[in-house]
Amino acid sequence: MATLPARPSRQISGPLIAGLAGGAAAGLLWVAARRYGRDRADKILDWDQITAIAVRTSAEAPGLSPSVRSRAEAEYSDMLSEITEPLAAYTGTGLQVENCEVRAVDRPEWIRANVANFRELLHPFEELYEETANSSRFDLPGVTALGRLVISGEVGVLLGYLARRVLGQYDISLLGAESPDPGKLYFVEPNIRAVESRLGLPHDEFRKWLTLHEATHVHEFEGYPWVRQYMHRTLQEYLRSMVEHVREGQGLSAFLTRAVDSLSIGGTLLEAVMTPYQRELVSRIQALMCLLEGYSNHVMDAIGREMLPHFVDIEQRVEQRAKQRSAAEQLFLRLTGLQMKMDQYRLGEAFVNQVSRERGITFMNQVWNGEENLPTEAEIREPARWIDRIERIAA
Repeated sequence: MATLPARPSRQISGPLIAGLAGGAAAGLLWVAARRYGRDRADKILDWDQITAIAVRTSAEAPGLSPSVRSRAEAEYSDMLSEITEPLAAYTGTGLQVENCEVRAVDRPEWIRANVANFRELLHPFEELYEETANSSRFDLPGVTALGRLVISGEVGVLLGYLARRVLGQYDISLLGAESPDPGKLYFVEPNIRAVESRLGLPHDEFRKWLTLHEATHVHEFEGYPWVRQYMHRTLQEYLRSMVEHVREGQGLSAFLTRAVDSLSIGGTLLEAVMTPYQRELVSRIQALMCLLEGYSNHVMDAIGREMLPHFVDIEQRVEQRAKQRSAAEQLFLRLTGLQMKMDQYRLGEAFVNQVSRERGITFMNQVWNGEENLPTEAEIREPARWIDRIERIAA
């Protein structure tokens, strides 16, 4: 989600990837604090600073008056009601997506909602820091304070960058604690209006195009609750692994070695901080995210072409906009690993399209029968392998 994509995707995955990167960075700061300094503060990250930096980085944009917010939320709710029947007919489910809570937000509100998720995500590192902050041998408080400043700045800049680009987000607190509560749909209205004006897009159809994509995420998570549970369990295992890794004092020197190796072969900083087991866990998450985004885009195509007269034109204009990135932006995406992830999501859409074309949407929907039916990253790249495996299971 780091840039405005060819489709309104990555709204779940952009914050997720940023959170994983933040978790890795927090682990490194814990190592530095334990080895080289002792700080009187009991927090490893300054959340007020993160929020302030993110808001500044996101740049000024028009706010939302109560009347504009209310009108926008009513508009999106009506669109969800219109989408429910064709979405249910195509996917074969009876989920009523119009029951999902809708919120029109501005950039600072989107940032604060995601900061709350990040705090839950990184809570294990905060606890670890509190346990060991007073056990250092050396009293160099400035080291930890400087580290906190740097890492908080990095997370804040990344969140601010995302806030400038995101259009909509289906938020089920994937970064936080497991919860049975239904998710919420966020629509970042200043960004939506800006893109609509800049690209000359039809008001109603552009919003319906965006709403349709987000409604498919409601279908995926609310229609199949095990998906949320699987995501939460895998995330928690990743975090436990990261905490244990840094608790054992293996983080700093190992990171430096892996960073050099990773970047020398075209890898990313996110890859560099992970152990092989952590990369395996992230691969599972990544394969699921590829599926979620790919399935969403496939359904969006199938239904959108029937519902929206200017569907193809909207797609083409937004895709062209997505290709116009500065050199600095491309470098940012490269270093954080977000570009790699965005490229992989295109594979997710190709995977769903190929399976649906060769076996039909009913066969494709077997992926939602349980986690054992989820594709691996290798199967995402080679859909025939997944088809063969599912056919063997059904035989």
